[in-house]
Amino acid sequence: MVNRDLIRIKVVQLAYAYSQNGESNVTKADNELKISLSKAYQLYNNLLLLICAVTKMARKRYDIINTKAEREGRKIPQNAFIDNKFALQLEENTQLRSFVETNGDIWEQKAEFVKNLLLEMQEDETVKCDIGSSYEDCKAMWKQLYKKHILDNEGLNDILESESLYWNGDKDIIDTFVLKTISRFDEKAGSEQELLPEYKENDDEEYAHQLLYTALKNAEEYQQYIKDACEAWDFSRLAKMDIVIMQLAIAEMINFPKIPIPVTINEYVELANEYSTPKSGKFVNGILDAIAKEKNLKLKKIL
Repeated sequence: MVNRDLIRIKVVQLAYAYSQNGESNVTKADNELKISLSKAYQLYNNLLLLICAVTKMARKRYDIINTKAEREGRKIPQNAFIDNKFALQLEENTQLRSFVETNGDIWEQKAEFVKNLLLEMQEDETVKCDIGSSYEDCKAMWKQLYKKHILDNEGLNDILESESLYWNGDKDIIDTFVLKTISRFDEKAGSEQELLPEYKENDDEEYAHQLLYTALKNAEEYQQYIKDACEAWDFSRLAKMDIVIMQLAIAEMINFPKIPIPVTINEYVELANEYSTPKSGKFVNGILDAIAKEKNLKLKKIL
């Protein structure tokens, strides 16, 4: 689940924070990265558990309302939330249950939020999934609900931020993993359906730590590369985030030869566009391209 896009974001944020604070303890930074990446996977599990929490709340409210109705001599029909085949399968998922046993369920203490979220979803007339709907329709229902009521939910963002500072800014990319997980679910897999692994590739964890370590350890050398490549600009006046981003890009170009140089440059240009000034992307692109050529780094084609 933790892929190189997320790793680069985490490393850039951490390297920038350390540069701002004047930190020089590389081991401390590496430990911080390890915790941050682990927290990202916890967020993934907790967002899946939110689907379960809404389903449980729907079941609880149905039982209360139905009990009252039975006393009055009537019975109310079940609804698409408590009978959703995908949500029921997710509740029984072995990996998710194991996560709860180890980490607990944060939604148990957020009953009011979960109830309000359920009520909001139940009023959504665009969501169509009747009792007896197919498994695929049940997945489609939750994908639609997630996109409309969880993706940009300010109340949820506040809760997540209060639970962990590491989750600040993670949710957007983790949301894509949750939606991907819903799409991947197979009814035949039952409770043994595999969730996304913590790391997308086996060597991604090593990549993360080596990227941060080499960027911080060789900071002065890499910054000299930047100074040499931008003679027309005063290095001291460059945006600090631009310097950090280019420093990390240089670390990746030099220490990870299997990653094509254009891929690396494009990835860090995107980070510059996202996290720095409006003109940073173009500037970073030009400087990194000049450094790659000056240092005779091989410009591999993007396959």
